[in-house]
Amino acid sequence: MFKLVLKFIFVAISLVAAAYFVDGVGYDSWTTVAIAAVIFGLLNAVIKPILQLFALPITIMTLGLFTIVINMFVFWLLTFVPGFQIDGFMAAFWGSLVVTIVSWVSGLILDK
Repeated sequence: MFKLVLKFIFVAISLVAAAYFVDGVGYDSWTTVAIAAVIFGLLNAVIKPILQLFALPITIMTLGLFTIVINMFVFWLLTFVPGFQIDGFMAAFWGSLVVTIVSWVSGLILDK
C-alpha cells in the first residue's frame, strides 16, 4: 500500500515537472494534479497495455519507437481532466517525455 502511495506521489511530481519544464502544459490547482495523477495511473494500467497490444506490429517495425507515440497519446488523454491543459502536439510530446523520464527515475528509486 505504501508503495502505491509513493507511486501516486511520483506521478503527481512528474506531472508538475512536465508543467514546469514544458510550455503548453499546465494545471489550475493541486487538486487538478491529484486527479490527473490518479487518472494517468488508471490510463497506464488499463488503456496503455491494450494500445500496445494492438500496435505491436507497428512497434516491431519501428524498433520500439512507436511506444513514444502511445505514451504521448495516453498523456494527451489527460486533457479531459478539467483544469489540466496540454496545448498541441509538441507540448504533448515533450510533456510525455518528461513524465516518462521522471517516472523511470522514480521506478529506480522505488525498486531499491
